[in-house]
Amino acid sequence: MPQQQYANSLVLKTPGTSVKASPSDVRRNNRSLIFGLLFPDSQYSRAELGRKTGLSRVAVSDVVSDMLDEGLIYENGYETKARGKGKRGTLLGVDPTRLRVITVDLSQNHLIEGAVTDLLGTPLQRNELALSATDHVDEHTICELIKKLMVGMENVIGISVAATGVVQDGIIRQSTVFGWHDFDLKTPIENRFGLPVIVANDVVCSMLAERFFGSAGPNMLFVKLDRGIGAATLINDTAIIGENHASGEIGHISMDPDGPKCPCGKRGCLEMLVSAPLLRQQMYGAPAEKQVKILQEAGQRVASALAMPIGLLDMDDICIYGPADIINTAFLSSAQDQLDRTTTSMFRKHATIRRCECGPNATMRGAAITMVRDFVDR
Repeated sequence: MPQQQYANSLVLKTPGTSVKASPSDVRRNNRSLIFGLLFPDSQYSRAELGRKTGLSRVAVSDVVSDMLDEGLIYENGYETKARGKGKRGTLLGVDPTRLRVITVDLSQNHLIEGAVTDLLGTPLQRNELALSATDHVDEHTICELIKKLMVGMENVIGISVAATGVVQDGIIRQSTVFGWHDFDLKTPIENRFGLPVIVANDVVCSMLAERFFGSAGPNMLFVKLDRGIGAATLINDTAIIGENHASGEIGHISMDPDGPKCPCGKRGCLEMLVSAPLLRQQMYGAPAEKQVKILQEAGQRVASALAMPIGLLDMDDICIYGPADIINTAFLSSAQDQLDRTTTSMFRKHATIRRCECGPNATMRGAAITMVRDFVDR
């Protein structure tokens, strides 16, 4: 049987468990497998999907027929050459024209941004809400933004919210940015709009966008540096969530126990030393040489914090996502030098630190991906 390809499924796996699959489970798995091969921009005929997955022609045809009816995929031309004596196969691809996702990005400074996207996470319509330093953000604020996006909208498969902090099953267990603790964001939005809702960590969302629309492979350490600092890890195309859903909280690693107090309760946390607002404050009005030095020191600090997980997990691809005035050549070059000094050895090769390629829409695109995957797996 041909090797099954799970590269794009991003299914969270639970080692050591074995459950007998029901017919609906098998169908769901086949559906996820086929959609994963097509997402985001591959095109295959039914026969080619069968060859790549090892599924029977009947199984492929059954799943494809349902996904065509739902609007997940569409027929888009023919193979350039026929195999054998038969006619050319009809090519199938992800359909960006019919189904829609509502996404909300809560990770930006002084701004909540929402969008209507297609299945590829491309924003088709936007709305935003500017926030002052004293504005209180709650579920009502977010629902009002979603309400504006929903006007006249059809074929919406769900609402996906990218939020900072520790997120578990739609509940934000801890967010130092908003001061939320055990805050259920999912339930009131579902009750208000009657649609499936996913609340996901913003850094994981951004990482998924880089995986599908950037240059990342199946293994990556992803760091997002803006008003805070968070990380996400992808291993064999599985997002690592953690025992307490708090994987990636690298911003709350204490780098200086005598440093400034952090809202998390510790002192000298990484995001209290190198967040984007802090670095901008330090650079404001300073000579160009001083600004470069500030960014170089920030790059060294971030790289020092990453050295241990890089060595522990044997990661080579380190992707940094953040504003262009912070994550620039000075920052990245200094971070790369520090990584080379602290991680390269006879046991492991050079780890590369690079800038995220997905631009300002990365978080919303990743949020859309989480909802699309959920819809496919239902």
